Amino acid sequence: MLTNPRSDRVKAVRALSRRSVRSRTGDFLAEGPQAVREAVAFRPDLVRDVYVTPEAAERHAAIVEAARDADVWVNEVTPEVLAAMCDTESPQGIAAVCRVLDLPLHDLLADLPPDALVCVLTNVRDPGNAGTVIRGADAAGADAVIVSDASVDVYNSKVVRSTVGSLWHVPLSVGGAVPDILQALRERGIRLLAADGAGTTLLHDADLTGAHAWVMGNEAWGLPLEVRAACDDVVRVPIHGHAESLNLAMAATICLYASAEARRTSR
Repeated sequence: MLTNPRSDRVKAVRALSRRSVRSRTGDFLAEGPQAVREAVAFRPDLVRDVYVTPEAAERHAAIVEAARDADVWVNEVTPEVLAAMCDTESPQGIAAVCRVLDLPLHDLLADLPPDALVCVLTNVRDPGNAGTVIRGADAAGADAVIVSDASVDVYNSKVVRSTVGSLWHVPLSVGGAVPDILQALRERGIRLLAADGAGTTLLHDADLTGAHAWVMGNEAWGLPLEVRAACDDVVRVPIHGHAESLNLAMAATICLYASAEARRTSR
């Protein structure tokens, strides 16, 4: 059992809370039983180590057993050690060091189906929003999520927690410049739909057939004019009540589900 919160190993895990360290090592920390369960179930090849307190090992015995069955090293730690490792104030007793799982954009696009549904995050800075959009894309059956270089790091602990395990379910590409992403999608034959409150096309009138990508903008200022101009259509979600607007994650989920329903009825 690891008992020293000031050991080199604990310090190395804690250092993954810094983006520079994640970029250098290619590792990140997934905290909590749901994140660890999904990582072990879907991508055990990317799980380096699991750290678990004795109490959590009993409570989440199935996760620990699955990790060991997948030849993942499971380390018992004291609650003090886990608290020193994790970014959250009250860790849930289990965490895992994982390898990053994003793909080069070209590789991701090459594997998409003919009627692909893609979500593109441009300049999305809020970790909770980014993680919730990834979760919504997973729930809607999207084929990929692409995150631009100007957006929040998807391996930020708050983003990882907000995905509630969906990070391991949806093919992901990160770090590309927005113009390059849009151009690559267009060359792949994927129509670009800008989701923006200033859109002239209402969601229920939008053409959601065939391969298309929803392009989502910044929480505060939306999509720049040049990005909207680069898309095939600018679509807005109608607001029937008195709300001024929808937040990014809510609007993205509504758009993705509309696309999922259109795809379901056309197949």
